[in-house]
This record gives sequence, C-alpha cells and structure tokens, in this order.
Amino acid sequence: MTNTPALKPERPFFSSGPTAKIPGWSAQSLETKALGRSHRSAVGKARLKYAIDLTRELLGVPDDYLVGIMPGSDTGALEAAMWTMLGARPATVAAWESFGNVWIQDAVKQLKLKDLTVLDADYGEIPDLASIPQDNDVVFTWNGTTSGAKIKNTDWLAEGREGITINDATSAVFAQEMDWAKLDATTFSWQKVMGSEAQHGMLILSPKAVARIESYDPEWPLPKLFRMKKGDKINRAIFEGATINTPSLLATEDYIMALEWAKSLGGRQAMFDRADANAKIVTDWIEATPWLRNMVYDPEQRTNTGVCFVFQGDYYDSLSPEEQAAVPKTIASKLDELDVGYDFNGYRDAPPSLRIWCGGTVEQEDLRRLLPWIEWAYAELQA
Repeated sequence: MTNTPALKPERPFFSSGPTAKIPGWSAQSLETKALGRSHRSAVGKARLKYAIDLTRELLGVPDDYLVGIMPGSDTGALEAAMWTMLGARPATVAAWESFGNVWIQDAVKQLKLKDLTVLDADYGEIPDLASIPQDNDVVFTWNGTTSGAKIKNTDWLAEGREGITINDATSAVFAQEMDWAKLDATTFSWQKVMGSEAQHGMLILSPKAVARIESYDPEWPLPKLFRMKKGDKINRAIFEGATINTPSLLATEDYIMALEWAKSLGGRQAMFDRADANAKIVTDWIEATPWLRNMVYDPEQRTNTGVCFVFQGDYYDSLSPEEQAAVPKTIASKLDELDVGYDFNGYRDAPPSLRIWCGGTVEQEDLRRLLPWIEWAYAELQA
C-alpha cells in the first residue's frame, strides 16, 4: 500500500466544462448595477456590449468581423451558423470526438444536406483534413473536447477559398491562437476556457459569412433562436448587445470578470502560456508513468486544455472490459469524495479514461498536487 499524499489541491476543480473559475473568484466581486434590470435597458445593453468588445480585444478578432452573444451555449451558436449557412454548396463535416459527431448528426438527420461528405476519425486521431475540397463548406472542431486531439494548423484551408469555414472552438479559444483569416464562423461558450457561467455562446462572423447569410435563405424553417436577419440584411443589433432572447446579466458579469482578469495578466498570450505550462505538467507525468498513455498518439495533435489519457500495463490488461471501464470511474469517484479532484472522469462516450482540464484558469500547483493522488488511488485498486 502506498503512502497517502500529504497535500490536496487548494482548488480541486478539473472539470472540462464548466471549467474552474478564475483564481481568487468571489461572487462578492461581481459588478451588480445591471442586475434586476432589463437587458434592453441602457445599462444592460452597455454591459453586454462591453462583454462583446472585451472578447474582440482579447481574441484579436479583426475589426470587420462581427461578434455576438447567442443563446444555448456553444451548441446554440454553432447550430445557428450551420442552420443559416449550410446547404448553399457542397459541405464536409469533420469530426474526431463526440461533439463533432453531433454536428454530423445535425447535417445528416436534421438538415439532410444533399451534397454532404462526412469525415471522421477515432478518439485520439484526426482525419485527413487535406482531402476536403476547397470549394466545400466545412464544419470542424478545432480542439476535440472529449478526445484531447486538436488540429496542428490550418494549412489544409486555402487562403481565399470559396467554401465557408465553421469552427467550433469552444475548448480552444483563450488557449490556442485562432487563424481568423481562414475562419468564417467561430463559436465558443463562456463556461469552457474562461470558467464562466454556462448557457451563453459567442458567434464570430467574417464578412464572407455575413454575405452568405444575407444572400442565402435555407429551405428548412429556422427557429427564432437561429434567426439573424432583419429583412434581407443581417441584424447587426445582435452584435451590439441586443441579444435574440433574454440573457442572464449575472452570467454576463461573471464572464466580464474573467475577461478583465485575463486582460490584467497580459491578454490571450498570457492565457496561452498558462495553458501550455499546465498541460506540460500533466503530459510529462503521463509520459513518465508506464501504466498510462495519452489518448492522442501524435504530440503535435495533443491539446493544452482537456488532456485525456487511458490506462495500460499488466494489471490493467488482466482485467475484463467491464473492470477496465470501472477503473477511471472508481479513481475519479474516490478523489471526488476526498475533495482532491472534481469531475475529471473521461467523457461518457469516450474510451475509459481520465480527462484533466489544463486551461488558463487552473493553477500549476493544484495540478502538481492532484497527480500523486491519482497514483495513490490506482495503487489502492491493486492492493
């Protein structure tokens, strides 16, 4: 039996969504002047616009792109892009984990796109993105939240290509640089990398995306929550803080607090650096631990946010499939009960695994303290 580790993480929050709050977070620190007010009031719209403007500034979004707040988290923002823009030309939906597969199901079963190519890969791998025709519209997930696999680069997207590029970046923004020149619709949610409250998504549109929306009317009916046009033009008020439906101003203030914190550190580069340093701690540990393997084989495709890893070795291999599936669940549950680490079991549709969030709101010391506890819990299973 191994010795119980001496130190627990001070902030045992390792969920991949909602992710850890910013260090030092306190509800008492939230700005409250907009609370209890209409989101259509001057103060309400001003705070929503401020959240939009801070997002643009910190992410380095080009001036001629639109940034808007959408209902329904990243899912709502991404589906709004798909439902309003796809169908005008051939499309490819690429997926390598569970959420990308949801977009495939949307394209196949809901939109029933007539000229559709599905490109997928197993967990931990990336399909051959270079095979996608440049004339095609394409939907892809920059960073696989449930597999830990990210794209290496955007070389597979040509400059000035004809197709629209729809990018689900919800576990990538504020951790990896976006190649805005090649992206037409980019989406994310507040509750991922910035650790803010859930249910609100961001939609960032290029001029080409705006032109597609204004020139194209899909053949299927659009729910109100996806409608971004006023007459034949895009409703620019949505991108100035006049949201499609009622947002939570309390959640807005929480997001603003996280953005201001990131800005105080030095902006997105500081967030990139924090995520890189955090992920290095975990990936180096995985490499040095013979009974673990990173779910992603190619080091260049390994994320710096939700690091996913699986078990291996003589003991694990001797177990039945049912017993193997129970290993990560048992470890995660045990450390949850001990207040060592919360919510870091692998995603339910992924292979049996653990997934540790390493985004910029997590502190390095908390990660260093968590890892010996995983070793201890695994040893306890074998005792």
